[in-house]
Amino acid sequence: MKAKRVISASSSRFSAQLFNFITVAALMISLTALLLGKLLASHKIGFLPFVLSLPPVMIWLAASIFVYASIAHHPNPRTAHYNKWAGYRFYGVMGSMVVIGPSIYGLLGGWQGLMMVLGLAVLIIVPWALLDIVRAAREPWQDMTIEGEL
Repeated sequence: MKAKRVISASSSRFSAQLFNFITVAALMISLTALLLGKLLASHKIGFLPFVLSLPPVMIWLAASIFVYASIAHHPNPRTAHYNKWAGYRFYGVMGSMVVIGPSIYGLLGGWQGLMMVLGLAVLIIVPWALLDIVRAAREPWQDMTIEGEL
């Protein structure tokens, strides 16, 4: 028996923006934790900024795989398009940081190196993610009816 299901326009739009929303939030939390850790750290606990700033990015890196996969085959092709490019940006920059991050960290050392690596990731990802969020909000979304098996 075939069943019809309606996917609302607002649901499609939110799905298109979701990966970008969480990516911006995770990076900003991480950057804030780094700055707060630097403010609170003394010379005896210099690793505090590193310890505070890394978990939000690592947790989102793991969780993003599930978010990306759940949206990747959305029936609306525009939703899948926005999700695809958000994933390309995030995974591309994070993969690049694995390669060039140690060099930057080695040059500057300490929290300055970490700040430079994280700051570079934020400067690359956040403006494009915010631009995609705005583009998705302005796009004319329409309700979709899909048929599926019960």
